Amino acid sequence: MQATLTFLGSGTSMAVPTLGCPCAVCASAYLPGSPNRRTRPSVLITYGGHNVVIDTGQDFHVQAVRETLTSVDAVLYTHGHADHVLGMDDLRPLSFLRPEELPLYADDATASVIERIFAYTFSETDQYPTRARVTLHRIPAVAGFQIPLFGAIFVRIPIIHGPSTIAGYRFGSAAYLTDLSDIPEESFPLLQDLDILVLDALRPEPHPSHAHLAKSVELVGKIRPRRAFFTHISHGLDHESTNAALPSHIRLAHDGLKLTFQIAA
Repeated sequence: MQATLTFLGSGTSMAVPTLGCPCAVCASAYLPGSPNRRTRPSVLITYGGHNVVIDTGQDFHVQAVRETLTSVDAVLYTHGHADHVLGMDDLRPLSFLRPEELPLYADDATASVIERIFAYTFSETDQYPTRARVTLHRIPAVAGFQIPLFGAIFVRIPIIHGPSTIAGYRFGSAAYLTDLSDIPEESFPLLQDLDILVLDALRPEPHPSHAHLAKSVELVGKIRPRRAFFTHISHGLDHESTNAALPSHIRLAHDGLKLTFQIAA
């Protein structure tokens, strides 16, 4: 079954342009249509008439409007940082349109963050009358845990994010690994025979909790996908000049980029 992966956002937690920054990349990002304009990181996977989203950051509303996204069938979360969860409340109107509650999937640590931030959504005693109609499913934080969704399997891929281990996901011949500084050995067997690999590449210089450009290129060489796309990109990387210096099978993603791949037999 063919699927489409859409980059809802390809930026870092501070997005690009970064507020108050006078650098050339940020200046170019104010121009209409600039590939350097990057909202917070998230992807949409569309297949068989279904829409699955990974992460809902604080830009989710504007991303959904840009992509004319009028329905969501499931949301998977990678971890509980602001740029990955704060847009959860924007699911409210979409959840009202469904006959059943919208399923969300997150490990215990991430689910606890979501429940704390959106207490008015999940409280059993103080129920906000127009709260999002969602069900939060806690998934085990183990390598290879499978989430079956609409004829496809989403596989949890542990990745290292500074001092924490968080979730990436593989779905068919594609994998989405945002916010990583490294990949544990147990995850590499789950990343074989990929058509598309999406992973973090924050900036040229090393960073304590994100892979920098050279590290990400090194990981692509180890995993050997057919195509690789970098996301969670800061204003330290200009789109056109960075792409010109990368191998031909590796590219920076940009907001709105669409890729096709096989998600299930």
